[in-house]
Amino acid sequence: MLAGYLSLFFTSLIAATLFPMGSELVLIGLIKNGWPVVTTVAVASVGNVLGSAINYVIGYLLHQGFMKSRLNLYKAKLIRAEAIFRKFGRWTLLFAWLPIIGDPLTLFAGLSRVKFGLFLLLVSIGKVARYAVIATTV
Repeated sequence: MLAGYLSLFFTSLIAATLFPMGSELVLIGLIKNGWPVVTTVAVASVGNVLGSAINYVIGYLLHQGFMKSRLNLYKAKLIRAEAIFRKFGRWTLLFAWLPIIGDPLTLFAGLSRVKFGLFLLLVSIGKVARYAVIATTV
Protein backbone atom coordinates (compact mmCIF):
# COMPACT_ATOMS: atom_id res chain seq x y z
CA MET A 1 0.00 0.00 0.00
CA LEU A 2 2.87 2.36 0.82
CA ALA A 3 4.30 1.90 -2.69
CA GLY A 4 1.00 3.04 -4.22
CA TYR A 5 0.90 6.17 -2.09
CA LEU A 6 4.54 6.93 -2.84
CA SER A 7 3.88 6.54 -6.57
CA LEU A 8 0.90 8.89 -6.32
CA PHE A 9 2.87 11.40 -4.24
CA PHE A 10 5.87 11.56 -6.59
CA THR A 11 3.75 11.52 -9.74
CA SER A 12 1.75 14.44 -8.33
CA LEU A 13 4.90 16.27 -7.28
CA ILE A 14 6.54 15.93 -10.70
CA ALA A 15 3.28 16.84 -12.45
CA ALA A 16 3.29 20.21 -10.65
CA THR A 17 6.77 21.15 -11.83
CA LEU A 18 7.60 22.34 -15.33
CA PHE A 19 8.05 18.72 -16.44
CA PRO A 20 5.07 17.55 -18.51
CA MET A 21 3.31 14.74 -16.66
CA GLY A 22 -0.14 13.95 -15.35
CA SER A 23 -1.12 12.46 -12.02
CA GLU A 24 -4.83 12.01 -12.58
CA LEU A 25 -4.59 8.47 -13.95
CA VAL A 26 -2.70 7.25 -10.89
CA LEU A 27 -5.29 8.85 -8.59
CA ILE A 28 -8.20 7.38 -10.54
CA GLY A 29 -6.56 3.96 -10.70
CA LEU A 30 -6.06 3.82 -6.96
CA ILE A 31 -9.62 4.94 -6.22
CA LYS A 32 -11.09 2.46 -8.71
CA ASN A 33 -9.16 -0.27 -6.93
CA GLY A 34 -10.79 0.57 -3.61
CA TRP A 35 -8.20 2.88 -2.05
CA PRO A 36 -9.67 5.44 0.38
CA VAL A 37 -10.75 8.58 -1.48
CA VAL A 38 -9.84 11.05 1.27
CA THR A 39 -6.35 9.62 1.73
CA THR A 40 -5.59 9.43 -1.99
CA VAL A 41 -6.80 13.01 -2.52
CA ALA A 42 -4.69 14.17 0.43
CA VAL A 43 -1.54 12.40 -0.82
CA ALA A 44 -1.98 13.71 -4.37
CA SER A 45 -2.68 17.23 -3.10
CA VAL A 46 0.36 17.34 -0.81
CA GLY A 47 2.63 16.11 -3.59
CA ASN A 48 1.18 18.55 -6.10
CA VAL A 49 1.40 21.53 -3.74
CA LEU A 50 5.01 20.61 -2.91
CA GLY A 51 5.81 20.53 -6.63
CA SER A 52 4.31 24.00 -7.00
CA ALA A 53 6.39 25.16 -4.03
CA ILE A 54 9.50 23.96 -5.88
CA ASN A 55 8.51 26.17 -8.82
CA TYR A 56 7.95 29.06 -6.42
CA VAL A 57 11.41 28.65 -4.87
CA ILE A 58 13.05 28.48 -8.30
CA GLY A 59 11.24 31.66 -9.29
CA TYR A 60 12.13 33.32 -6.01
CA LEU A 61 15.82 32.54 -6.34
CA LEU A 62 16.37 33.25 -10.00
CA HIS A 63 16.09 36.41 -12.01
CA GLN A 64 13.30 36.44 -14.59
CA GLY A 65 15.62 37.11 -17.52
CA PHE A 66 17.77 34.15 -16.53
CA MET A 67 14.72 31.86 -16.49
CA LYS A 68 13.48 32.94 -19.89
CA SER A 69 16.84 32.49 -21.56
CA ARG A 70 17.44 29.06 -20.00
CA LEU A 71 13.96 27.63 -20.51
CA ASN A 72 13.49 28.16 -24.25
CA LEU A 73 11.42 24.99 -24.46
CA TYR A 74 8.80 26.59 -22.23
CA LYS A 75 9.21 30.16 -23.47
CA ALA A 76 5.72 30.52 -24.97
CA LYS A 77 4.09 29.03 -21.86
CA LEU A 78 6.17 31.27 -19.60
CA ILE A 79 5.29 34.42 -21.55
CA ARG A 80 1.57 33.57 -21.52
CA ALA A 81 1.57 32.71 -17.82
CA GLU A 82 3.52 35.86 -17.00
CA ALA A 83 0.97 38.02 -18.82
CA ILE A 84 -1.90 36.37 -16.94
CA PHE A 85 -0.10 36.67 -13.62
CA ARG A 86 0.69 40.36 -14.17
CA LYS A 87 -2.90 41.08 -15.21
CA PHE A 88 -4.74 39.20 -12.46
CA GLY A 89 -2.09 38.93 -9.75
CA ARG A 90 -1.90 36.46 -6.92
CA TRP A 91 -5.50 35.29 -7.33
CA THR A 92 -4.41 33.37 -10.42
CA LEU A 93 -2.78 30.92 -8.00
CA LEU A 94 -6.25 29.46 -7.37
CA PHE A 95 -5.89 28.16 -10.94
CA ALA A 96 -2.39 26.70 -10.60
CA TRP A 97 -3.97 23.32 -11.36
CA LEU A 98 -4.72 24.31 -14.97
CA PRO A 99 -2.81 22.50 -17.70
CA ILE A 100 -0.06 24.36 -19.58
CA ILE A 101 -0.14 27.69 -17.71
CA GLY A 102 -0.69 26.56 -14.10
CA ASP A 103 2.87 25.50 -13.38
CA PRO A 104 4.48 28.66 -14.80
CA LEU A 105 2.05 30.73 -12.71
CA THR A 106 3.64 29.29 -9.58
CA LEU A 107 7.08 30.18 -10.92
CA PHE A 108 5.98 33.78 -11.46
CA ALA A 109 4.55 33.91 -7.96
CA GLY A 110 8.09 33.32 -6.72
CA LEU A 111 9.53 35.85 -9.13
CA SER A 112 6.96 38.38 -7.93
CA ARG A 113 7.75 37.62 -4.29
CA VAL A 114 4.18 36.69 -3.35
CA LYS A 115 4.13 35.94 0.38
CA PHE A 116 4.75 32.22 0.76
CA GLY A 117 1.89 31.67 3.22
CA LEU A 118 -0.60 33.24 0.81
CA PHE A 119 0.94 31.26 -2.04
CA LEU A 120 0.46 27.98 -0.15
CA LEU A 121 -3.11 28.84 0.81
CA LEU A 122 -4.26 29.77 -2.71
CA VAL A 123 -2.45 26.93 -4.47
CA SER A 124 -3.68 24.40 -1.90
CA ILE A 125 -7.31 25.49 -2.26
CA GLY A 126 -7.20 25.09 -6.03
CA LYS A 127 -5.31 21.81 -6.09
CA VAL A 128 -7.30 20.09 -3.33
CA ALA A 129 -10.54 21.17 -5.01
CA ARG A 130 -9.34 19.80 -8.35
CA TYR A 131 -8.35 16.40 -6.95
CA ALA A 132 -11.60 16.24 -4.94
CA VAL A 133 -13.64 16.85 -8.09
CA ILE A 134 -11.69 14.19 -9.98
CA ALA A 135 -12.10 11.72 -7.12
CA THR A 136 -15.85 12.25 -6.83
CA THR A 137 -16.39 11.68 -10.55
CA VAL A 138 -14.68 8.25 -10.49
